Amino acid sequence: MQDNKIKSGFVTLIGRPNVGKSTLMNHLIGHKIAITSSKPQTTRNRIQTVYTDARGQVIFLDTPGIHKAKNKLGEYMVTVAERTLKEVDVVLWLVEPSTFIGAGEKYIAERLGRVNTPVMLVINKIDTVNKNELLSVIDAYRGILDFAEIVPLSALKGENTDVLMDMIFKYLPYGPMYYDEDTITDQPERQIAAEFIREMALRFLDEEVPHGIAVVIEQMTERNRGRDSDSKNQGAAPDIIDIHATIICEKESHKGIIIGKGGSMLKKIGSHARTGIENLLDCKVNLQLWVKVRKDWRDSDLLLKNYGYNIKDI
Repeated sequence: MQDNKIKSGFVTLIGRPNVGKSTLMNHLIGHKIAITSSKPQTTRNRIQTVYTDARGQVIFLDTPGIHKAKNKLGEYMVTVAERTLKEVDVVLWLVEPSTFIGAGEKYIAERLGRVNTPVMLVINKIDTVNKNELLSVIDAYRGILDFAEIVPLSALKGENTDVLMDMIFKYLPYGPMYYDEDTITDQPERQIAAEFIREMALRFLDEEVPHGIAVVIEQMTERNRGRDSDSKNQGAAPDIIDIHATIICEKESHKGIIIGKGGSMLKKIGSHARTGIENLLDCKVNLQLWVKVRKDWRDSDLLLKNYGYNIKDI
């Protein structure tokens, strides 16, 4: 396959919190890389994944939901999302199937009106409404921006996602393969492991706790039990990976909730996170979790940087 015969490029997914950006990206690439949750503002960093087929290669950028920032972490998240608009070949704007276009959607539309990049409106969650209602939704959004394409779909059910991929390739330029065909993400394993832990915390903790937590991987080492170190074992997959991680929270009361009675909640978070990490790494994982309190870390430049939220890195 000659490079000048394939299409390749970068595609960003943007939208308000909790519209299904991570669910859609995971479905399109066929792997779970981005964490998902029913709680808004789940995605905090830009997550890059790769889809490759005979037509070429798509590098997806899943971004935090665009929202009104309440702290420095929120400002970081919005900056991450908005900066990607200038770096991609196609923008996918995800919205829910409603004719009500609120202030959040209008803010995003105003930002998109400033870019020359093709913008596709992706109406997600069509499995939750009557199909006849979609025409009204399409008409409502047509009036606020000139879209390259409008694609209704269900990321959860996989409905119409093949049509979206066809549209994406239609607008991508011809170009080189940026990654080898086996690559599905450029995210470090440590970062993905931390996100799996945070996903389980989002799932099981009370509403007020999850937004105030971060996860730091302190140590991640491989073990090969019962093997010698001769050359025939070099490069072999590890038998087990030891992961030591710390859940950071903002209040002592939150620490108690995260740990739970007799450590029950921390065990629950760890057990479910370990399963996801094992599926990702394809080996056994020994996951050890701790909890630390760092008051108001979401408004500390130093702590934000220490926990992986650094504006200079994006």
